[in-house]
Amino acid sequence: MTDHIVGLLLAAGRGARFDPSGQTSKLLAPAPVGPHTGVPVAVAAAHQLRAVLPRVLVVLRPADTPLQRRLHDLLSAAGCELVINPRADNGIGTSIAAGVAASADAAGWLVALADMPAIDASTVAAVRDALAAGAVSAAPWHRGQRGHPVGFAAPLRDALLALQGDTGARAVLQTHPPQRIDVDDPGCLLDLDTPDDFARPG
Repeated sequence: MTDHIVGLLLAAGRGARFDPSGQTSKLLAPAPVGPHTGVPVAVAAAHQLRAVLPRVLVVLRPADTPLQRRLHDLLSAAGCELVINPRADNGIGTSIAAGVAASADAAGWLVALADMPAIDASTVAAVRDALAAGAVSAAPWHRGQRGHPVGFAAPLRDALLALQGDTGARAVLQTHPPQRIDVDDPGCLLDLDTPDDFARPG
C-alpha cells in the first residue's frame, strides 16, 4: 500500500510575507537549513518527500511570471508532477483539493508545505507507514506541537475534494483527529515565511 500513498506539496501561495512586492520568491530562495541547504526552498522540500514516496505532486499557481516559470521548471526537474491550481488565490483548501483530484486513485496523501525544507525523511516515512497500517489520518508531533506532513487516507477523499478557503484541512482533522506520531524532528515545525526566518532558521 505504501507505493500508492502520494505526496502533495503545496506551492501555490504568493509568499507575501517574504516579499509583498512579488519581485522575489521565497520558494526560490536558498534553503538556510535542512539536508539540502543552499537548494531552492521548494526543491529542498520536494527532495524530502521524493526520498520516501514514489509519486509526488506539487500544486502550483499558473506559470504566468518568470519566477513561476522557474519554479515550475525546477520542480519538474526534481521529479515531481505539476498540478496547476488556477483558484490558488481562493485559499490553501483549493490546492489540497486540486492535488487530490489529480491523484484520485491514491490510497492516501501526505500533505506538505513547500516552505518547510527541513522535515526529516524519517518523519515522512513514519506518517506514510501510519496510513499504510490503517490510520485514517496521521501527523507528526514534536515537543507537543503538531507538525507536517499530515497524512490522509482514501476514505477522506471526498472531504478533501470539497475543501475551500484558507483553513486548509482543519475541518477534516477536527472530524477525524490524526494519529499522533512523536518524532525528534524540529524540522516538522519549521516553516519559512519572512526574511527573518531565513536569517535565523529554527
